Amino acid sequence: MRTLLLLLLFCHVSSPVLHSMKHFITASTGIPNSQELVATLEVDELLMGLCDSNKGLDVKDVAKSFFTKYPERLEWYKQGCLNVLPIFKPRINRLMRLYNQSEGVHVLQEVNGCEWDDETEEVKGFVQFGYDGKDFLELDLKTFTWMALRPEAVIAKPIWDASKVGVGVVDYYKTAFTLIYPELLKKYVEYGRSFLLRTELPSVSLLQKTPSSPVSCLATGFYPHRASLVWRKDGEELHEEVDHGEILPNHDGTFQMSVDLNLSSVTPEDWTRYDCVFQLYGVNEDIITKLEKDRIRTNEVKSSNMTVLVTAAVVVLALILIGAAGFIVYKKKKAISPPSYYLDEQPLDFLWREPGRC
Repeated sequence: MRTLLLLLLFCHVSSPVLHSMKHFITASTGIPNSQELVATLEVDELLMGLCDSNKGLDVKDVAKSFFTKYPERLEWYKQGCLNVLPIFKPRINRLMRLYNQSEGVHVLQEVNGCEWDDETEEVKGFVQFGYDGKDFLELDLKTFTWMALRPEAVIAKPIWDASKVGVGVVDYYKTAFTLIYPELLKKYVEYGRSFLLRTELPSVSLLQKTPSSPVSCLATGFYPHRASLVWRKDGEELHEEVDHGEILPNHDGTFQMSVDLNLSSVTPEDWTRYDCVFQLYGVNEDIITKLEKDRIRTNEVKSSNMTVLVTAAVVVLALILIGAAGFIVYKKKKAISPPSYYLDEQPLDFLWREPGRC
């Protein structure tokens, strides 16, 4: 049963047939010297294009060949880039009036898109809005009505359900999810297989800040983002004493992730029973990294050869200074002692003779 649950979990996270297209839109007001709008297009978590209110549409290299083949889609995005700001600004103003906000910085965000299973042909759309950094409203695609995602949004829900703004958004997405988005995503996947369906294996490292810190297994440089990273003991995946990090993007379009293992209750003799396992969609072989002391990179400061040389130099210098100080003291004592010729010519008993006697 446990094995079946793990397989289901991994399939959910890293389904080999699930593709996605996402639009992220952020509009703001009250921020001096900044873009009032920034929007991005991502396909399978890969950035394809960026639009801002100052520079217009910037198509990334991975998507240029696609838009060369489908120029009508490029024009569609250009028009969308021009039209989004005039739509979002009134929305922000209406929300400010609704919440009695006359000034200040306010941000309205939207994420929309769809996921497509290329085996079952099932398409699932999604639309969600956020306001001032918090979830706000989400479109229920069964009833095509708005759902409040926090208490403050309850008063906005009936307004969006009845207003031209809310109704207009619903009408647009009814068409988008049935025609525009599925067709566009399928074309991206078909034309962009060389970069969307590629696989890149990561480098895996074991990191530890101090001897008492958890050991972190870091995998970086992998693609696609559908991957799994776990700690095992005797071949069994661990669920306790581990802390899973999120999958994060790298600047080159690849991804990284990490998982920490708490070794506070593990004896050094048992370390060899642990290993870190990385699994990537589309690759049959796993990357297994054994928990061994010499594999761990740490921030702990260790004495180097240079440190030893510096320490030796300091000791030698200290000895020289001590010797010099002793020589100076010796010279001073010698300067106030009786001359040697006096000691040679006078009997030594002068040292205890009474004053005035010869």
